[in-house]
Amino acid sequence: MSKELLNIIDAVANEKEVERGVIIEALEAALAAATRKRYPDEEIGAKVVINPRTGEYKSFRLWTIVDDEAILENPDAEMRESVAAIEFPDAHLQVGDVHEVPIENEPFGRISAQQAKQIIIQKLREAERRKVYDQFIADEGTLVHGIVRRHERGNVIVDINGAEATILRDGMIPRETLRIGDRIRGYLAKVNLEMRGPQLEVSRVAPEILKQLFTLEVPEIGSGIIEIMGVARDPGLRAKIAVRTFDPRIDPVGACVGIRGSRVQGVMNELAGERIDIVLWDEDPETYVRKAMAPAQITNAAADEARKVMDISVPENKLPQAVGRGGQNVRLASELTGWTINVLNEKEFAARQEAAQDAQERALAEALDIDDDIADLLIEAGYSAPETVAYAERDELLAIEAFDEETVDALMARAADYLLQQAFVAEVAPEEEMQLPLENVEGLDADTIAALQANGLHTQEDLAELAVDELVNYTGMDKEQASALILKAREPWFRG
Repeated sequence: MSKELLNIIDAVANEKEVERGVIIEALEAALAAATRKRYPDEEIGAKVVINPRTGEYKSFRLWTIVDDEAILENPDAEMRESVAAIEFPDAHLQVGDVHEVPIENEPFGRISAQQAKQIIIQKLREAERRKVYDQFIADEGTLVHGIVRRHERGNVIVDINGAEATILRDGMIPRETLRIGDRIRGYLAKVNLEMRGPQLEVSRVAPEILKQLFTLEVPEIGSGIIEIMGVARDPGLRAKIAVRTFDPRIDPVGACVGIRGSRVQGVMNELAGERIDIVLWDEDPETYVRKAMAPAQITNAAADEARKVMDISVPENKLPQAVGRGGQNVRLASELTGWTINVLNEKEFAARQEAAQDAQERALAEALDIDDDIADLLIEAGYSAPETVAYAERDELLAIEAFDEETVDALMARAADYLLQQAFVAEVAPEEEMQLPLENVEGLDADTIAALQANGLHTQEDLAELAVDELVNYTGMDKEQASALILKAREPWFRG
């Protein structure tokens, strides 16, 4: 039987072009499985060791040594330490050891042929996947070349240096026709060692493929003179790429376009004719957005730095061009810049800016307890928030028309008090803040506080726990006002 085993090992190893060790492991697993079947009423641990030179093999029953106090999860394969000391006194076993007890070999002829075949096939597949993994793992995240071999369940199978890679349906450029024998480039997005899913996953739609194609076409990018700052794609249709350089002698956009568009055309041809806009990156968000929105001409822009939202205006007749087909142009510009871009006509923009200014004016007036006219003067002078007033130069505030020393000192003091109050609220834990008196809740006047206290309500939490109808009954205010006050009182809960 030893010669028969050696013959099987050598034959399969030569046929499948895998190491003998892999086949030996598969046969050991098959023999171990057959050995376990000899004990149908037990769940034993079994091990078989084949001598690779002689073909002889030995079988062992495995016992895992566990603590005396432990609960035996599998009594057929686990043994307490004290019992092991009696059963195998010469082995000097400790907790965690696996003791191998020689048992009778299972004759090779009694092994289920189907089971042995399945184990060998599985081992071969694992070995093949390991081989491919070792070959390509260093190339993950790079551009690869391949030849289309076949179509399979909507996916495309590509030959890459003798290994099969898969372009999944969602990794293909829409409406692109890939024929058998076509040579293509793709982005090696994933090298998978697990048995499930494609082992080599290639994408034609990943933004990274655009970066790497330009790196190949434009030497200045490869050398680091020009840097790609961002990419946005609508695969197969349109893309935007932002570039910059620190060398004033070089035009990064012109370098990427090439003479008569040769460089950008090479990338477009590789990506099924995808139209590519090359944008000059700028550290100023407004300037960057203006360039990213090309060919649209922006007349006005207003940025909300905190929310990274920018409103832009274009002439009414240029609105379709700015938005693009299906919103494509503005969507790609938003993705490229990282800003949410709202495209408006000039009338809408003016109305929105007026509304935003009014809201800013009301917020400043409320924070500093001043009338709207004074708030308007502050905003026009560039002091749109309490912190800008609190930290302003006194002389600069005095330069504002209609402001005297008394007014300026009062404004700066109110701004400082407001910031101090906000800092205090931020430092107070939500639970503690909810126990503050009603006087602490913004928007409550003395009459309302008195009405609430008369009904046994004394803290911010008491107010927060009210229903809208209850507050209306206690104070006589309308439901909208009552709802706003309750939400205000509940703010610490949401912050917490």
